[in-house]
Amino acid sequence: MVDTHAHLGVCEPADGELVATARRAGVRRILTVGMDEASNREAIAAAEEHEAVFASVGRHPNSAAGFDERAAADIEDLAGHDLVRAIGETGLDFYRNSSPRKAQHQAFSAQIAIARRTGLPLVIHLRDQAGTRNALDDTFSTLAAEAEGVTVILHCCSVPPGRVGDAIERGWYCSFAGNATYPKSDELRETARLVPDELLLAETDSPFLAPQSVRGRPNQPANVVEVVERLASERGVSYTELERTVEANAERIFGW
Repeated sequence: MVDTHAHLGVCEPADGELVATARRAGVRRILTVGMDEASNREAIAAAEEHEAVFASVGRHPNSAAGFDERAAADIEDLAGHDLVRAIGETGLDFYRNSSPRKAQHQAFSAQIAIARRTGLPLVIHLRDQAGTRNALDDTFSTLAAEAEGVTVILHCCSVPPGRVGDAIERGWYCSFAGNATYPKSDELRETARLVPDELLLAETDSPFLAPQSVRGRPNQPANVVEVVERLASERGVSYTELERTVEANAERIFGW
């Protein structure tokens, strides 16, 4: 199995222990994702230290304030590292409103352009205020206008069943996390059943969104196994079959 989205630098315990625990659970690859200048470099350092780890570099929408040409150039420079396999996470977050929406859009568009120039996949963060679809609508329209030809990953996919067809039609990958195991996540599981095999990914978003059996505790990459077990059950296939599907998709996207 693989964990296609984690934040090792925010997790406890140390990276080495997290990687070892993941390996014991059968997790062979981990993408650790940067969110700003410091964590981008931490992600690369983790990838350099641990054979199972690869990095993504970007600016999270909650940290988009102050994003400028220098910040974009820094991401693009880091993207040249051999162990960097994606750009992001980037996108729009209207739930917390930690950064002005104009800054979020600016950082988002800049990182789409970086992904296109570097040929790397783009990791998308998308979160709306309760009861609204503004971030979803803006994200989808921005990607449709600017990301043609870019490999897009909807990280921690929260797209409702009625809209996931738009993503599928454009060939965007949908990655599901621990919240897909929660008792009240019926709509999310419906979305997960609709995604075709060739566009399906799984992740932990460690240390966030621990799956149901360890909910309320810090998450870690080993727990992606529980996520995939639930996805397999929902899709009516064996764990082994879905493991092969997710691993093949991740290998095609990240080249690991």
